[in-house]
Amino acid sequence: MNPFTGTGVALVTPFHDDYSIDFQSLKRLIDFTLAGGVDYLVVLGTTGESATLSPAEKKLVLNTCIEHNRGRVPLVYGIGGNNTQAVLDQIAQTDFKGIDAILSVSPYYNKPSQAGIIAHYRAIADACPVPVILYNVPGRTMSNMTADTTLALAQHPNIIGMKEASGNLEQCMRIAANKPKDFLLISGDDILTKSILSIGGVGVISVLANALPSNFRDLCHGSEEERLISAFSLIPYNDLMYVEGNPVGIKNLLSHLGICGDQVRLPMLRASIDLNLQIQEVHKKMN
Repeated sequence: MNPFTGTGVALVTPFHDDYSIDFQSLKRLIDFTLAGGVDYLVVLGTTGESATLSPAEKKLVLNTCIEHNRGRVPLVYGIGGNNTQAVLDQIAQTDFKGIDAILSVSPYYNKPSQAGIIAHYRAIADACPVPVILYNVPGRTMSNMTADTTLALAQHPNIIGMKEASGNLEQCMRIAANKPKDFLLISGDDILTKSILSIGGVGVISVLANALPSNFRDLCHGSEEERLISAFSLIPYNDLMYVEGNPVGIKNLLSHLGICGDQVRLPMLRASIDLNLQIQEVHKKMN
């Protein structure tokens, strides 16, 4: 079985109140999610606030995750950007020991053509010593990767899957219907995971799995009844996770679980009093 089926948790990067990295809480989070049944770790994606970490901090976070994971589950590392050469330089400077694949977001802000997106990813896949998982998230990049673009890239031997967060189920269906058999369609929207599994998806790279790993274990590996129950259990949480930006909501929920604090780095702000109360109330009702 491909190691990137089931639940990949897009780990947050915990901070102390002074914005320094809280490595003890990061280790606690890894243990909590693994105990809850996640299948692999995704380190320093957008949920990990990679945009506001320095290169030295990224290296420390990555090394901490590799060392604390101890090979218990596969590990995916976020390497992406809107400057192709800079991404290639980062790949060249990275020690890939302990890294099983990279997750690379579609170029943001530039809004390249579909041909430009294809050329960008082919350059990355040619240079990367581990497999590449594509990441389409138009809500952040302001540029959608079409199904045709994904299917063209799926032919590259070092591109193994797509994290699809377009929210467009028809687009996901077109990918599922025409992709190579071993190409992985991975949900990038927690709330759509059940739907994407039903059309041939293999799992999810999840934000909420930081706090609700066992829900996603049941969603990806349970009986049909367990999958439905787990999918419906996400509804009260989902919108609250993003109303003030990601990872503001999930960090606040983790603070109510005692896993880590809810500090984020500017320009994000920690959850407002109102959002904190809403998340706290949902958590109490669901537990």
